[in-house]
Amino acid sequence: MMKTYLYPLLVVIAASSYGVVSTIIKLAMRSGFSVSEAVTSQFFFGFCIAVFIFIVTNRTKLSFNGIKILIFAGVFTGLTNILYGRSLNYLPASLAVVLLFQFTWIGMLISCITKRQFPSRIETISLLILVIGTIPAAGLIDVDVSQIPFQGWLWGLAAALCYSLFLFFNGKATTNMNTSNRLVLVSFFALMMSVVFQSPEVIWNGTLFSGGLWMYGLALGLFGMIIPVYLFTIAIPKVGLGMSSILGAIELPIAVMVSVILLSEHVTTLQIVGIVTILLGMTLPTMLNSNILLIKTKVKQH
Repeated sequence: MMKTYLYPLLVVIAASSYGVVSTIIKLAMRSGFSVSEAVTSQFFFGFCIAVFIFIVTNRTKLSFNGIKILIFAGVFTGLTNILYGRSLNYLPASLAVVLLFQFTWIGMLISCITKRQFPSRIETISLLILVIGTIPAAGLIDVDVSQIPFQGWLWGLAAALCYSLFLFFNGKATTNMNTSNRLVLVSFFALMMSVVFQSPEVIWNGTLFSGGLWMYGLALGLFGMIIPVYLFTIAIPKVGLGMSSILGAIELPIAVMVSVILLSEHVTTLQIVGIVTILLGMTLPTMLNSNILLIKTKVKQH
C-alpha cells in the first residue's frame, strides 16, 4: 500500500519543485538580470550539482547506455525552460503558467498515442476537473487577453509541448544505468541547449559570480533541474506518463502560492477556489485507485 502512494508523491514533489522556477526567475529579473541569463545560470549550476552527486554517490564509471533517450530528455528539459522564459517576455506571469499547464492534456495525449489506448474514465474526469480549475486559479477571469502578442501564445504552448516530451523521455527506463548517472547526462545536454540558445557568456565574463546571479542560478538549478529530473526519473516509469501529467498539475497551485509569499502578489477568493479544484482533480485518480486496490485485497482475503 505504501508503494501505491510513494511514487505518486515523488511526482508531486518534483512538479512542486518546478513550480518555484517562475518566481525565482521573476526575482532575478527584479535584480536586473535577463531571463536568458537566469536560465543559463540554472543549467550551469544544475550540471555542477549533478556532477557532484554523481561523484559522491557513484563508485562506477559514467555509463552511456541508452544515451539517445537521455539526449532527448536533456534537450527537451532545456527547451522547456528556454521557451517558458521567452513566453514571460510577452505574457503576464499568470497566463504563461496557464499555457505551460497545458502539458496535462498534451502529456495524456502522448500517453494515449504511444500506448494506443484511450485514457481511463477516472483519468478523463480528473483531466476535466483540472481544466475547469485552471482559469480561476491563475486569476485570468478578468484579464483582457486580446492584446497579447501572438509570439507569447506560441512560446507558451511550445513550452508545454516540450515539458510533456521531457516527461515522456525522462520516464523511459534505461538498463544498467543508475539515477545519478542519468541525472548528470540529462543536465549536460540541457546545459548544451543553453549554451547554444541563451547567454553562455555569463559563465566566463564575471556576471555569474560578481553580479550575484549565482544565488538565483543555484536555486534554479536545484528546483528547476536536480529535484524534478531526479524524482521524475524514479517515479514516472512506475506511475506512467498519463497519471504523472495529472499529478504534475500541482505545479500551478505551487507557482501561485510561492508568488504570493515571495513576490507579495495578491490572491483572490476565486483563485483559492480554482486551486482547491485543481487539487481535487489531481488527487482523485490516486485515491480512487487506492480504494479499488484495497477492496480487491479484502475480497481476496475473504
